[in-house]
Amino acid sequence: MSSVPRLTLAGLAVLSTALLGTSGCGDLDEASAAPLTRENLITETAGQLAAGAALSYTAKYQVAGGETATVSRAQKPARASYVYPGGRLITTTTVTIRCAGNSCTSTTADPAAAAALAEAPLVSPEAVQAMLATAALDPGVQTDQHDTTITGRHATCLTLRQVHGTPTPSFDLCVTNEGILASFAATIDGERIDQALTAYSETVPPDAFLVPTGATLADESADTK
Repeated sequence: MSSVPRLTLAGLAVLSTALLGTSGCGDLDEASAAPLTRENLITETAGQLAAGAALSYTAKYQVAGGETATVSRAQKPARASYVYPGGRLITTTTVTIRCAGNSCTSTTADPAAAAALAEAPLVSPEAVQAMLATAALDPGVQTDQHDTTITGRHATCLTLRQVHGTPTPSFDLCVTNEGILASFAATIDGERIDQALTAYSETVPPDAFLVPTGATLADESADTK
């Protein structure tokens, strides 16, 4: 999404200004040792997720109810697939496919489609980026940060409270060093969303971006022009 890169660049600009204003090595050491501000914590985490969008990978999650969801991403051309209980979303540079059960519809490419997964059992990295972008602009947000290890990968975690303008005012998330969403927990519209990374691979199944076998596909691209 366009807002995340702008926020990331803004964070870099703040850091550059701070460094340019220093007059000696001692000041630089003090600046590097200073704790990150609330806004920088949020924008840095959003930047990690943005970096993950440039990778090819398959990430499997356990979601609420003990069921499984999968996010697959590939490059050249850029495409992604989000498979969750009861549904599937496939996005490419030319088409967006949404499936509910065995019924799928194809429309023209919708860059915002993945961010809408905040309403599904699976929350997408794009949805989390959008929430972080909003939180970074909210001076009343309370933020706590800690590090952990998930499926053997180091992850940075944030807890955000009193966020306005997002699907939920409170949420927890972790992002791996590579930029993979490792966990997300929140209550959205009365439904508990609690997903955690269980497996990660740098390979993508050949059928990841195909309509499921046996599913019907309706082409509605003409209706979206």
